[in-house]
Amino acid sequence: MICILLVAGHGTVLETQIKNDVTGLYGHLAGVPKALLPGIGGRKVLDFWWETVNTRQLFSEVYLVTNADKYKHYERWATANGFPVENVVNDGTTTLEGRLGAVADLELAIRSRRLQDDIMVIAGDMLCADQNFDIAQVIRFFRSKPGELVIYYELEEGEKSSSRGIVEVCPDTHRVTCFLEKPQQGRTTSRLASVVFYCLRRETLPYLSRFLSLQPCVQNRTLGLFWEWLINEEKVPVFGMKLPTGFQLIGQVGLDDYTKWLARYSAKQQGSAGKPISYRSYARVGLMGNPSDGFHGKTIAMTVSNFWAEVTLTESQSLVLLPHPLNDPTEFGSLQDLYCISCKEGYLGGLRLLQATCKKFYQFCSEQGIALSKQNFTLKYDTNIPRQVYKFFFPFFSAIVSATLKCLMKFFNITDRDLPKPIRANFILNVETDELFITAGLQDRVVQVSSSTFLMKNTHQSAMVWEYIPMDMRDLPTFWLAYLGDPSDSGRIHSNVRQRWLNGDADVVQAMKSFAKLTDQARSALERKDWPRLAELMDENFELRRSVYTEECLGPGNLKMVQLARQFGSSVKLPGSGGAVVGLCLDSERLMAMKDAFQEAGCVFCVIVPFSPTTTSSQCRN
Repeated sequence: MICILLVAGHGTVLETQIKNDVTGLYGHLAGVPKALLPGIGGRKVLDFWWETVNTRQLFSEVYLVTNADKYKHYERWATANGFPVENVVNDGTTTLEGRLGAVADLELAIRSRRLQDDIMVIAGDMLCADQNFDIAQVIRFFRSKPGELVIYYELEEGEKSSSRGIVEVCPDTHRVTCFLEKPQQGRTTSRLASVVFYCLRRETLPYLSRFLSLQPCVQNRTLGLFWEWLINEEKVPVFGMKLPTGFQLIGQVGLDDYTKWLARYSAKQQGSAGKPISYRSYARVGLMGNPSDGFHGKTIAMTVSNFWAEVTLTESQSLVLLPHPLNDPTEFGSLQDLYCISCKEGYLGGLRLLQATCKKFYQFCSEQGIALSKQNFTLKYDTNIPRQVYKFFFPFFSAIVSATLKCLMKFFNITDRDLPKPIRANFILNVETDELFITAGLQDRVVQVSSSTFLMKNTHQSAMVWEYIPMDMRDLPTFWLAYLGDPSDSGRIHSNVRQRWLNGDADVVQAMKSFAKLTDQARSALERKDWPRLAELMDENFELRRSVYTEECLGPGNLKMVQLARQFGSSVKLPGSGGAVVGLCLDSERLMAMKDAFQEAGCVFCVIVPFSPTTTSSQCRN
């Protein structure tokens, strides 16, 4: 591939205002070409682009197209920066009126140097807020598509679409369906702005000459109008790739705008460097319907503040995943110590979750046409989820993945538009099931992504098409949760039920339909605030589960906790895979007595604190 940097503009507003500035602040920049003005971090604007494309592994040659008026400036810059002087193309023009136009400058470089290869075209006078994006990722995406490539970004607040080339992109195929050069308000709702950053296949290069033959007026020989013609009229397949950063073509702005954008991008870069990013994801409790979320059923689940997993990301020189000192032990007192810890706690640390999430995130962005920066980072996690039970009940896996994903999205400036919440829930599930082969359903992931209480139901019997209905959970009665201090006998909850369901076993299929009916009734009880009825339904949920899975599969520990709760007149059910129970006790005195009984039996007991954005850790009662 060959790269061509365009810097052949004449008499821009910015150059004129610098020349006429009376403050004396910019006198040293008078006569300096716009691409050689200071950019982010003190480097010249063109320095950044040259550093970005100066790699023989990606580009066989890099050319610079300028005009006769500024040729000497760029010749000296080339000599000082290791750019091949013979690759500086002079278009021979000296005035704005005599300019060739961007498309003609590009065509001149291709024709005069007899270039017969794929071409990347970049405006060398363009400020880029992200100084570390991976241009190799751009080339890989271009080569994976049967067409041309345009780079776009999402307009920032205050930027008008009427000042940019706006693209409409199919979210599934990433093909650009429409290109509008500086559209008037109302013509499109898209906020995706194309920048002078394109890839052209060598088979498409003849279109440049055809376009020029149709445009005798130089003011119409812009790259924006070329792409509008190529996409909208010629129907050439063109694909879009997003760079999650900001761009500003400084040749099109005045001095005030240049200094404003330069200061903004510089502050953004300095502000993000080294500043830790932390996110928490909270546990969920299945109030009704589970385990039918894994069987095209319906469930109601609630986010609780009592238990959480937190991930922190900090920018660093290399990419580092830090093991948790408790959950990812790498040092032991002895071989016997290793044996005892492994027998009791297994091998279920969070380090592999961090790694799998990063791998899946990079894969997702590459497939979705999002070019990430080359910044590195350090990831670490913490959790208050008890290690002895998270493999049985608490959604430790999904909480770590969810929190890691939030950190990565923030660090790489990936928005909800790029990764919507419904897709995010499936992303988290896929990390667990596809990468780590963990059996899981969508319930935990939907609740953790949205941090609220949801009714989740499958809307298509033959496919995993889900509908998520947020529920008002204000003025709830007191729910409680208890879990085994030693859950080793909690049972193999899923047993062979899934295989029976896949085989069409009539009893299992009917049970999952019954779970769904109980969920509908529970929703009605919640809306009416009919707590006695809700308690009855929770008990029915457990009995139905007992009939499908059998007591042997549920395990003596789970059955003991259920029996203990019922001695105090409380409803009770399993909120997840096992090792814990959730209940609803409407008698506060019996609730306290039940708490004492559970603790005497060696169980941990707590009152559930529903999550809300204002909930603090001090509100979590034990």
